[in-house]
Amino acid sequence: MKDYLISSYIDDELDLDEKIEFVETVHENVSLKEEAVDLLQQEKQIRGEVADRVPAVMFRAKRKFSIPLWRPAGIFAAGLAAALLVMFFVTPQQEQPILTTYRFVLYQPDVNQVEITGSFLDWEAVSMKKSGASGYWEAILELPAGEHRLCYILEGRRRIPDPTIPIRETDDFGGENSILAVNIKT
Repeated sequence: MKDYLISSYIDDELDLDEKIEFVETVHENVSLKEEAVDLLQQEKQIRGEVADRVPAVMFRAKRKFSIPLWRPAGIFAAGLAAALLVMFFVTPQQEQPILTTYRFVLYQPDVNQVEITGSFLDWEAVSMKKSGASGYWEAILELPAGEHRLCYILEGRRRIPDPTIPIRETDDFGGENSILAVNIKT
C-alpha cells in the first residue's frame, strides 16, 4: 500500500485530500518518510537526465470513471475517416460482363497480313491467323454484350468493313465500320 501511495504522489495522481493524508502519514512513519524521500531523489535524477536529452512533457491525468469528451469525438472522427477512406478508395465489385465467343472470318486470298480492330479492342489492332491455304483469315475473340464497331486492316494500311455484316457507319476518318450487335435483348 505504501509503494502505491508513494508512486501516486510522485506521479501527481492524488487529489488534494489524498496528498494531505499522504504527507501526514509520511511524517508519522519515519521509514515511509525515508523511502519516499529516496524515491523522490531517484525521480529527480531520472527527470534531470531525461530533460537533458529530450524536452519533458507533463500530462496531468485524473482518475475518474467518466469518459472524457475528446474520446467519443475522437472515436467518431476515426470512424468517419475510415468510412471516407472506404468510400473513396474501395470500389464496389461490379459484376463481370458475360462474354460471348465470336469467330471473325474474312476471305482475302491475295494479302499477307490481316488485322481486326474495333471498339471492343479499344481500337487496338489484333492479328488474324491464316486458315490453311484457302485464303480465309480468322480470329476468335471474347466480346461483351452490346453494340460494337469494327473493321479489318489489310497489309497494315487499308481498312475495310466486315462484308458479312450489312449494318455500317462512316467513321470520323472517311472510312466505314461495321456495326455488330452481340447478345442484345430486345
